[in-house]
Amino acid sequence: MRALWSNTGRTANRDYLSDALTVLSGWTRDGQQLSRTLALSEAQHADLTERIQVAADALHLRPEIRRLEGETRIRVSAVGAESITEGQVALAARIEDAYRTVTAA
Repeated sequence: MRALWSNTGRTANRDYLSDALTVLSGWTRDGQQLSRTLALSEAQHADLTERIQVAADALHLRPEIRRLEGETRIRVSAVGAESITEGQVALAARIEDAYRTVTAA
């Protein structure tokens, strides 16, 4: 079953994207992408990047991961998608779990 991501159409629909972003604190929506900036060490960045690639491959997504001025910047977008997809939200949640694991070590 496909989730509805906006309030357009039926008035009874909930805005599931807003609900997901509430749970995924630190993530922001910018058009058709989700983004997050994390303060990580070089070792944590490398570990997180590997974990993200495994999750991204499973979801057939290609997140952009950049290291800049001691921060790791992540953008998750779906090529050709008209709006944010369930896969993008799932990947953001997996990244958040990986981030907690990497920073707890």
